[in-house]
Amino acid sequence: MPTSPAAAPTSDYLLLFRNAGPETHAHLTAEQRTRLAQQWNDWASSLMAQGKLRHARPLALGGRVVSGPEGGRVTDGPYAEGKEVVGGYFFIAVADLDEATAIAKQCPGLAQGLTVEVRLVADVSPVLTEVRGRPPV
Repeated sequence: MPTSPAAAPTSDYLLLFRNAGPETHAHLTAEQRTRLAQQWNDWASSLMAQGKLRHARPLALGGRVVSGPEGGRVTDGPYAEGKEVVGGYFFIAVADLDEATAIAKQCPGLAQGLTVEVRLVADVSPVLTEVRGRPPV
């Protein structure tokens, strides 16, 4: 009985979409915004159909930043006008960093000034090796 070929091993990567505040898209007309949104949706759908996109979500503009010993400093932010605002993420499963980077290069927002940070999702912290990842629920 023939067997199906084994799936190639994959690693998980996170694509973080930065510089995604409202000013990045302020110059677009309503028609351009609609077209850009469709490009994002088509890109995500294509990656899902290929089995590469595990999940993806946009992030709200506001939030809080917690810092300091015992979280003693809490400020509103990050601010939408900041260059480092993370607008969302894709969690992808691909062969390697080169494939993840090739996918990042397809991001429809690059033309508007977004940047895409490509990060390997590690099973163990590279700094605190006792800290281990947890599977999704």
